[in-house]
Amino acid sequence: MHLNTPGVSYVDDYAHHPAELSSALSSLRDMFPGRKITAVFQPHLYTRTRDFAPDFARALSAADKLILLDIYPAREEPIPGVTSDLIFRDVTAPQKVLLPKEELMGYLEKEPVDVLVTFGAGNIDRFIDPITRMLEKRIAR
Repeated sequence: MHLNTPGVSYVDDYAHHPAELSSALSSLRDMFPGRKITAVFQPHLYTRTRDFAPDFARALSAADKLILLDIYPAREEPIPGVTSDLIFRDVTAPQKVLLPKEELMGYLEKEPVDVLVTFGAGNIDRFIDPITRMLEKRIAR
């Protein structure tokens, strides 16, 4: 846990498989009952996105709000037709947005968050410090 106050909490989790995401979101519900969970997910690999898109959508629908980023390709070349939209279109979370990762910080700066969680095995971990600093500044105001 990177930040935990009554008004805002921030967790980063390496979850990058649908079962891991479901488990993590369920645990967050138990840890923060009654609070609004905003999940940021960066899919890892085109093949995993292609193979598990419906399962990802089902798991991520447990969030109150989903911010879905572009696929982190790692070692893979793009696969025609395989984008984060394969997941996004089937997500039933009350709120959802699809963003390129370059727009994440600008979006979060304007977004009220209660419990924020970042998920993924790509380079989403590079956002941990900037997000933590941004939320700490918000609390200090």
